Amino acid sequence: MSVRTLAVAPGQGSLLDQVDDLGLRPLGRAVTRRVLDHGAWVDVRPGWVTGSRTLLEHLLDAVPWQAERRRMYDRVVDTPRLLRFYAEHEPLPHPLLVAAREALDAHYAAEPAAEPFATAGLCLYRDEHDSVAWHGDRIGRGATHDTMVAIVSVGAPRRLLLRPRGGGASLTLPVGHGDLVVMGGSCQRTWEHAVPKERHPTGPRVSIQLRPRGVR
Repeated sequence: MSVRTLAVAPGQGSLLDQVDDLGLRPLGRAVTRRVLDHGAWVDVRPGWVTGSRTLLEHLLDAVPWQAERRRMYDRVVDTPRLLRFYAEHEPLPHPLLVAAREALDAHYAAEPAAEPFATAGLCLYRDEHDSVAWHGDRIGRGATHDTMVAIVSVGAPRRLLLRPRGGGASLTLPVGHGDLVVMGGSCQRTWEHAVPKERHPTGPRVSIQLRPRGVR
């Protein structure tokens, strides 16, 4: 599915992305952790990807984006975002994603129950109307074991919301412009996350979700 008509506004960026060269900033102490309830945690590294606008434009053009349909009540509707899943050992659409996966493997190697990131799920939020409802990545081992899901965001900032599973006060993380968020511990079992629609116009955002083997 072609998305070449999506516009990336000139000058769209942040102070953390005023670098033309595409690359990765260090992780280390630049990663801050917020400990959540029930054994969950979330790490944030703002502006991890430099020159992220370049990566966004490449992904918009090079990824074979696919629409997904789901049943809602008595009819089948389009999921309000486009997707592309890269299975283990499947070539990723840009070398930077390989470098990001290797950097994350090294940074989190000492975490309890650490395991390599193996798959990549890409989601394209075309504008303010695209969204994803509350959910956790609980297909496979994520339903019973602690795991990590790393999200790299490029493009227009969107709100990533987290709340305890079953309801409760939510935490809001603005993500975009090369930001990194890693959800770990019991987060996929005991917390949920969502990307809501926005009331104001936004440009496209691509969410790159790196997961261990057997976690969806």
